[in-house]
Amino acid sequence: MEPRGLLIASLILFILVTSSLGGHLKSGPTLKMDQALLTFQNQLTEEVQVFYTTDYCYKCVYQHMVTVKPNNNNESTVISSKFTLTMQVESQNRNATLCRWSRTYGEDGHYTIWIKLSEATGNASCIHTVDKVPHNAYLPILVAALFLALIALLFIGAPYIYRRCTTKCIKTICCQMDNDGGQSFEDEHNTTKTKPTRLCSLDTFRGFALTVMVFVNYGGGGYWFFQHAPWNGLTVADLVMPWFVFIIGTSVVLAFRSMQRRGVSRLQQLRKITWRTGILVMLGFCFLNYSPRDGPLSLSWLRVPGVLQRLGFTYFVLSLLQTFWGQKEIPPTANHLGNPVQDVILYWQQWLIIILLETLWLCITFLMPVPDCPTGYLGAGGIGDKGLYPNCTGGAAGYIDRWMFGDNMYRYPTCKEMYLTTQPFDPEGVLGTINSIVIGFLGMQAGKIIIFYKGRNVHILSRFIVWAAILGISAAILSKCTRDGGFIPVNKNLWSLSYVMCMGCFSFLLLAGIYFVTDMKSWWSGQPFIFPGMNSIFVYVGHSLLGFYFPFSWEMRFQQSHWEWLLQSLWGTALWVLIAYLLYKKNFFLKI
Repeated sequence: MEPRGLLIASLILFILVTSSLGGHLKSGPTLKMDQALLTFQNQLTEEVQVFYTTDYCYKCVYQHMVTVKPNNNNESTVISSKFTLTMQVESQNRNATLCRWSRTYGEDGHYTIWIKLSEATGNASCIHTVDKVPHNAYLPILVAALFLALIALLFIGAPYIYRRCTTKCIKTICCQMDNDGGQSFEDEHNTTKTKPTRLCSLDTFRGFALTVMVFVNYGGGGYWFFQHAPWNGLTVADLVMPWFVFIIGTSVVLAFRSMQRRGVSRLQQLRKITWRTGILVMLGFCFLNYSPRDGPLSLSWLRVPGVLQRLGFTYFVLSLLQTFWGQKEIPPTANHLGNPVQDVILYWQQWLIIILLETLWLCITFLMPVPDCPTGYLGAGGIGDKGLYPNCTGGAAGYIDRWMFGDNMYRYPTCKEMYLTTQPFDPEGVLGTINSIVIGFLGMQAGKIIIFYKGRNVHILSRFIVWAAILGISAAILSKCTRDGGFIPVNKNLWSLSYVMCMGCFSFLLLAGIYFVTDMKSWWSGQPFIFPGMNSIFVYVGHSLLGFYFPFSWEMRFQQSHWEWLLQSLWGTALWVLIAYLLYKKNFFLKI
């Protein structure tokens, strides 16, 4: 059976399994996914109040949950089961905390907290009982992982077995012809085999990042780790855009190297750079700003920053660096072992500009005064940092964007729900674009390594690993290997320096691994990720415009668990991979 048939059959099997499992949820409780029910039973003779915070909210002010009247009264409330909650029960009469605990509650679980006097000590105590055992919220993702692993085995194993059987039959026939004076199979194969000129690893890396991005944008099954982090820290969703930017930098070096060999003039290069940048910015500004749910296009809410706008501007700066200071002939000593930093020294002008840009980011971030906010503030504001800086979301980065764009920026930042912020904040703002350029420049360094050590795969891999180690150690030092307590926390919203170092480390490692199995060993052709990787603009714009339409998504019926949402996310992602495959077969590639 061909891989396409196996893929379709596997998708049908997964739909049947998840539909049958989801059907049992009809008679379940009214709680939605990532929710649990708490009932507080107060057996004291005084009224108590319950307050809570979550461990993911850095130094957040405790929020009021419920007030429970005395003498065996009770109150119930729905809580989130995503993160660990810290709760405390307080008595206003005593002005004291009666009990405090931290616990992660299971999805769809029903719990009762009995607030009563302890017989042993005579003090108030809080005792937990489980009224309904929560179900395993991670069972759907486990089933999906096994399902995708099965597809991967079929995708790799079936073509391999098919080729082995076919080759063996052809060899048998051709060997008989060879005995009669015909040309052998090996000779014919060697005369027709051509070495590919395009790096498979780059398209595979780009396609992998795009596939993960589509899956995340479709909701990621509703799991919190497939959504952006509330503020500091990393989730899967925080990885994909830096991967894109990294690959842009690598592709710029290889593309301009090719144009240099073809004798393309600098003026023609500048025209191409300007045209491509303009198209990217206009796509992001005009098309991806529009949504049928928002009504007619209006300048009052039109978002100025955006993903494609940032990608376009980053590409523009990186291309200028390569146009004016990157087109140099590699000296004969560059491939000598005695010149391990030749690929850095030769482009010292580019490094100087990048260092100046990063110095500018550091100075603005930590030295620029922001009204009513502490200098160098990197927090989310709102109820964070003990509620001292409620309107300081993003520090200098947020202040610059609000001054430049006003309300024409992202109004629902990831910190809004947890930190209860009121200020708009755009993760694709002006200040973060500087560090986007830095990540792209690290990708340019990867491209230079590929050029400098062409044909010497061990040197390429070792250089990738060395760069990953340097960047990873730098990120660990800046963040102190903590989420919130470092010198510069890892923060995707701010595109902080530690985030740049961390993402550069991951990018070098991932590119090294894909390069090893695709371009070096040829163990993997990059399928199916190579298909969306070669049509990335089409897939990204298409899924952004059509993502809320059938058949890519539908109105979910079973919202008590992750089953249907995960099915929808996988289904929509698989459809776009299939579309990219069909376009590949038709030799259609959207280029700008």
